Amino acid sequence: MQSVEQVVSFLEKYQLSLTTAESCTAGLMASMIADVPGGGSVLESGFVVYSASAKNTLLGVSFETMRKHGLSSEEVAREMAVGALKLSQAKIVLANTGLADSEDDARDGLMCFACSMSVNGHEGVVSETIEFEGRRNEVRAAAARYALLRLPYYYERLRIV
Repeated sequence: MQSVEQVVSFLEKYQLSLTTAESCTAGLMASMIADVPGGGSVLESGFVVYSASAKNTLLGVSFETMRKHGLSSEEVAREMAVGALKLSQAKIVLANTGLADSEDDARDGLMCFACSMSVNGHEGVVSETIEFEGRRNEVRAAAARYALLRLPYYYERLRIV
């Protein structure tokens, strides 16, 4: 996929509704879908959860997972995605957590993504961590765009899980 418009077409073609569970991107993924004419037909909902308590209360992310792996980890992204899938009517969920500007320069730009989908009654989830370059909002925008354009890949991986 080259554009968010193509992602919306992909979701329409496969009759998939999308929910996002966003921490670092703070709603940018949902906003990018909504920016596309017709995007409202495939966007079910969006969760913006920055704090540990919001991740736990709204999406069911375990405090133990956050303590053990950190707020910005694939493990947390995976629990965010599964929690949002359970709480929404969406067929597929994209989740993101990461660090756009941290005090630990070694972790700057590290973004964790997860995608969950119910397949034959089984909740599948895939995840990955990618590093982005740039200033805070450049990293956030690049991460949101990356996740959306990666959606068809995640979908194919989850279909065979």
